[in-house]
Amino acid sequence: MATQGKNLSNYNADEISDAKKFKFGLVVSEWNAEITENLFQGAFDVLIKNGVSKENIIRWNVPGSFELVYGAKKLSESFDMLDAIIVIGSVIQGETKHFDFVCHGVTNGIAQLNVLQDIPIIFCVLTDHNKQQSIDRSGGKHGNKGVEVAISAIKMARFRENAKFYKP
Repeated sequence: MATQGKNLSNYNADEISDAKKFKFGLVVSEWNAEITENLFQGAFDVLIKNGVSKENIIRWNVPGSFELVYGAKKLSESFDMLDAIIVIGSVIQGETKHFDFVCHGVTNGIAQLNVLQDIPIIFCVLTDHNKQQSIDRSGGKHGNKGVEVAISAIKMARFRENAKFYKP
C-alpha cells in the first residue's frame, strides 16, 4: 500500500500560498458515506485553514463513485469561475469484478476531464481492499487523504492561474 507508514495529513503549511481568492468545487459520493464524509471534512478544513471562504466552496453530492465523473463535468460547466474541483469517493473491493469496473471507469473519466477541460480535477477516490484500509486513510492511522488532495487543489489552482499568463 502506497500510504504505508505515511500520515497523509502532514504537509508543510509554508509551501502553500494563501488561497483566499480561489473557488473550489467538491463532488462527493454518498456511497460509503462514513468514509467520504471524513474525506470531505479533511479537504474542507484545509481549504478554510488556507484562506478559502465558505462562500467559495461549492459541494455537490452524487450517489456513487462512478457518478463522480458526470458530477465533476456538470459542476465545471455550471460554475466556470471555479479554480479546481475535487472528486471524493470510496470503492471497497467486494467479491465481484464490479470494483474493477468502477475503479477503472472513474479513473479514466477523471483523467479524460483533466485533458479536455480547462479546470484541474483532483482525484480523491479511495480504492481499498477492505473498509479498515479506507478508515485508516480517511482520518485513521494514515491521516486523511482529503487533506492531501485539498493541498493539491490549491497548488493546481495556482498552477492554472500562472499558466494563463505564460506566453512562450
